[in-house]
Amino acid sequence: MSHAAIFCLCWPALLLWVSACSVSLLAPHPSLAPQVRTSYNFGRTFLGLDKCNACIETSVCKKFFKEGIRFENWLASHFELPGLLASYPKNYSDDFKTWRPVEILRLISKHQNKISDGRICASTTAPKTCSFKHVLRKTRRFQKWLQAECLTPDLVLPSPLLHSSLRLPDCVVRCYAEVADAGSISMDHFTDCNKLHMLYTLAVNAHPILLIFLGTERWLLPKYLGSCSRFLVITSSISLQKSCGEPHDQAADLAYWLLVLESLRSNYLNYFLYFTHIDATMFGIFNNGHLFIRDASALGVIDNQEGSQAPTIEDENKDIFSCLIGGCQAELPCCDTIPEKQSLVLLCQQVLPQLLQGTFLSPVQEQMDALLVQCREGTHPDSKIFGAASQLKDILRLLRTCDPRFTYHYRDCKYNDNF
Repeated sequence: MSHAAIFCLCWPALLLWVSACSVSLLAPHPSLAPQVRTSYNFGRTFLGLDKCNACIETSVCKKFFKEGIRFENWLASHFELPGLLASYPKNYSDDFKTWRPVEILRLISKHQNKISDGRICASTTAPKTCSFKHVLRKTRRFQKWLQAECLTPDLVLPSPLLHSSLRLPDCVVRCYAEVADAGSISMDHFTDCNKLHMLYTLAVNAHPILLIFLGTERWLLPKYLGSCSRFLVITSSISLQKSCGEPHDQAADLAYWLLVLESLRSNYLNYFLYFTHIDATMFGIFNNGHLFIRDASALGVIDNQEGSQAPTIEDENKDIFSCLIGGCQAELPCCDTIPEKQSLVLLCQQVLPQLLQGTFLSPVQEQMDALLVQCREGTHPDSKIFGAASQLKDILRLLRTCDPRFTYHYRDCKYNDNF
């Protein structure tokens, strides 16, 4: 879009703005080669850099400040950005010549951040002069982190991610450090800030760590591009919630892949993946039509290889890190209490009906409705639920079409007589 087009679209606002500001403050369109300004200020407060002792990491902050990540049509610099959104569409470039759409997501909502920030300050004897760095670093748990050479479950519990496994901390350390082939869980190479950021992320929302961990295994997740303070950057997508009411062939394809995603509970890594809760906003669609898990924050991981162990949480670990999101007395469910059918039941209750009900002709629609009723009843035995899901998946497989709209599989299905 040219500057002239931007001027026409924003004429009322610009009429007032030009009188006070230089036209040079207009955010350039990504298609134009920008002149990088070292004085560019995206907004430390918006990103949460003023509170970055309680944040994820700062790996892509320079991208924001050098305009390698920018809004396409919004005014830049000091202008107030809409602060309550959970995600923002942006453009990302490594060379300022080619751009790709991305999303920046809040690790938790702005309201949740406000609550957790208040809890951090309330835990100190001088809340009016609260220093996040001072409060979090003086906790007994973080002092144990400083002294620890390896990450063990007792250092991070309570966390729905670990479930008292010794293999999972190894993955967490390797993923957080972005070292795929590290053979141990040694944290010798971590700075004090690295350890504090990782502890905060595990305590608040392990979504970024899961994106790296599962993304390296080429599972259906968006690409994690990095984080800056309390925001993470991932590849762009369309929420599944916006795709409800699509044509029957697209609905069948999306529902089929939802059932494929659920089957990832069994995998060669011998981890049992399950959803703690589900809704349509947690799934996304790439521009090639492929469905994936957009939000991994509701994923839990149990290590089947080491067996199910009940998490044991010492009282000394029930500190401010235990209270940032949930109640301080919240207890983790025992691994043995999480049924294998849990994710499938949630899918059949919360997401699949939105895609499938009232979409197909009789008698196919009646068959699907009956199978959904069986699948969503959590009191049924596992065999009945998995059987209903398997039948539903077989029906959906026949309803998928080999169409150029589904570019992710079109080349394969075009020459496959068995599709």
